[in-house]
Amino acid sequence: MTVLEKPKVLIAGAGLGGMAAAGCLLQKGYHVRVFEQAAELGEVGAGIHLSANAVKVMWHLGLADDLEKIGSKPKAYVFRLFQSGEILQTFALGEEHYRLNGAPYYHFHRADLHDLLVRRVQQLDPEAIALNSTAERFTQTGSTIVLHLGDGRREEGDLLIGADGIKSVIREQILGATEAHFTGDTAWRVLVPQGRLGNDFMDRVMTVWVGPGAHAVTYYVRGGDLLNFVGLVENPNWKVESWIVKSDWSEMRDDFATWHSDVQRIIDNADKDQCYRWALFDRPNAERWNQGHVTLLGDSAHPMLPYLAQGAVMAIEDAAVLTRCLDTFDSIEEALDVYQRNRIPRTSRVVDESTANGKLFHLKTEESFREAFGKRKLGVERNQWLYNYDPLSVELV
Repeated sequence: MTVLEKPKVLIAGAGLGGMAAAGCLLQKGYHVRVFEQAAELGEVGAGIHLSANAVKVMWHLGLADDLEKIGSKPKAYVFRLFQSGEILQTFALGEEHYRLNGAPYYHFHRADLHDLLVRRVQQLDPEAIALNSTAERFTQTGSTIVLHLGDGRREEGDLLIGADGIKSVIREQILGATEAHFTGDTAWRVLVPQGRLGNDFMDRVMTVWVGPGAHAVTYYVRGGDLLNFVGLVENPNWKVESWIVKSDWSEMRDDFATWHSDVQRIIDNADKDQCYRWALFDRPNAERWNQGHVTLLGDSAHPMLPYLAQGAVMAIEDAAVLTRCLDTFDSIEEALDVYQRNRIPRTSRVVDESTANGKLFHLKTEESFREAFGKRKLGVERNQWLYNYDPLSVELV
């Protein structure tokens, strides 16, 4: 499409996926408006991973130097037994990840990464983001999309992207209500200042501690100033899905009472009034994302469990591929068809692999862990199909 022909794009949701899409599209000369229900921009949560397949998109947005400033680069991905700390498997990140996949592997504080994308979008168009703008539904008349907002406003455009998260109203209108399924797992998260843990504590690696009915993930963010801890525990009694609900520190301590001393040290040094817990739900893979001139992106299209650390990465990949499709094909319908056809198989595989990891990480005995990890070469597998994907150049079929 030429610049004059490029459609006006409406985006519901200013999370990481919505901001990545806005940045990619604005950089290509599209007129973009993002509608966010919150009164101010920000992100909840703590640590987040970006592997090479997403970092390439961030570089494309001109953010390479900024990533270096706010990110931490883990040396390796390590899997350890919950009590003894025995290493079951490890694979290199750092220079090896860069060599194999063409870009680094980073850890960030989620809020830092979101702020970086917001600032880039606002550099490209200071008026691109509208706050206090809750998407309620859309209507289509011919090639015109109308996004209906909660305060009665109606915004017209040529294309609507539903990037409004796991509870997406855009998804529900396209696909109908899809009931969320409680997985039985709940997640704890805390951030601990590195100074409380001591300079000798834990190398700059990404560690997954695996154990019966639970696993924990630990890594540094903000250049090593903070250690991020996420503890995933089978608990059928906690069904609150929100990321911002605080819970009792003593219950987190009890969930990991028999675990390795390093895990105990992290929990003991956490702020006892800053322990968050949420329930993990999943939804079935969608067979389509499009309706006319409306499509989905990120968690609204493919919500997934966090057991492969690729949720945000897939949203950023979506943004780059969707932009390429719109810029390559003559009609919006054709562009969205190619986008959907190319993204659904990949994101469905990531969803399925993430779910399977939940079972791998929660086996019942030490011997079953040794046997299961002994059969896999996780680094080789991921480098062959996951991390080496380049959304900026992958062939569109």
